[in-house]
Amino acid sequence: MGDIRKISIEEFHGELRAQGVSGKHHLAFRCPMCATLQSAASLIKAGAGKDFEQVEKFLGFSCVGRFTNAAPPRKKPDGQPCNWTLGGLFQFHVLEVINADGKSHPRFEIATAAEAAALEAEAERANG
Repeated sequence: MGDIRKISIEEFHGELRAQGVSGKHHLAFRCPMCATLQSAASLIKAGAGKDFEQVEKFLGFSCVGRFTNAAPPRKKPDGQPCNWTLGGLFQFHVLEVINADGKSHPRFEIATAAEAAALEAEAERANG
């Protein structure tokens, strides 16, 4: 992995707001190992929990594939989720969020506004 970008919690929240999605269920992140875009809605659909409160701890930290019995990360992303989490022994990530106490927390990369909008639209189509 390349250099790790470090941002404050305020910058983190600002970048998430800039996605412009309709609600916290659609805030989107990209897994650093498989490059899959995912949101709380994705995690709920995968069975990680019933609502935002139950999946929030996994959002931007554990790939949606952990909850769908996905394979480990492949050498090259293939569009499919993996079973990666930032809570394991190996820490491969590109973003760290620094909290008010100065403690650093690894996170998945924040998706762009266009990526977040596309993922939200896909979730809305699936819910029909």
